Amino acid sequence: MIRPDNAPRRLIIGMTGASGAIYGVRLLRLLGPTEIETHLVLSKSAKMTLTQELDVNVSDVTALADVVHQADNIGATISSGSFDTIGMVIAPCSMRSLAEIATGVTSSLVTRAADVVLKERRRLVLMARETPLHLGHLRSMVTATEIGAIIYPPVPAFYAKPTGIEQMVDQTLGRVLDLFNIRTDVVNRWEGLTPTKARDVRP
Repeated sequence: MIRPDNAPRRLIIGMTGASGAIYGVRLLRLLGPTEIETHLVLSKSAKMTLTQELDVNVSDVTALADVVHQADNIGATISSGSFDTIGMVIAPCSMRSLAEIATGVTSSLVTRAADVVLKERRRLVLMARETPLHLGHLRSMVTATEIGAIIYPPVPAFYAKPTGIEQMVDQTLGRVLDLFNIRTDVVNRWEGLTPTKARDVRP
């Protein structure tokens, strides 16, 4: 699809009730200084998780987004494919939301917007957060992948030698944004083994 030069680059950020609210909040903070127009939609469960996991109010989080949509507003702009976006990230993505997306049976604006992103062949990244996984979870992941989503569990990159939770979160989110060609300075990129370390691993 050819985009007009002056068209805003819009990214939808969905947050559900799975543990990992820090990912959605930090994602909004990383996008704040960029030219990306953020559209946030929080599920009812996401609002509860926010207050349990982080020392923030829901209003603190919504203030980080350019546009905020209510989860029960199925008439919102992001519910239509004619509304131009570069895609969507659900951070974190609960197993219920994943299952709804995989089946196309959506019950809120979070999963409806994800369904729209898929049908328009745009990029959908699902930061699925659950463990251990049963067969139903795995089948939902396979189905979602087959219809075009990217399953991106927030797995720490220990090769980056993070010194705290914030660095682990940033490394993961920086790589998520790479998928949308949004570059940040928070990714510790692999440059191969140093000569000394390379010698150490030789047989």
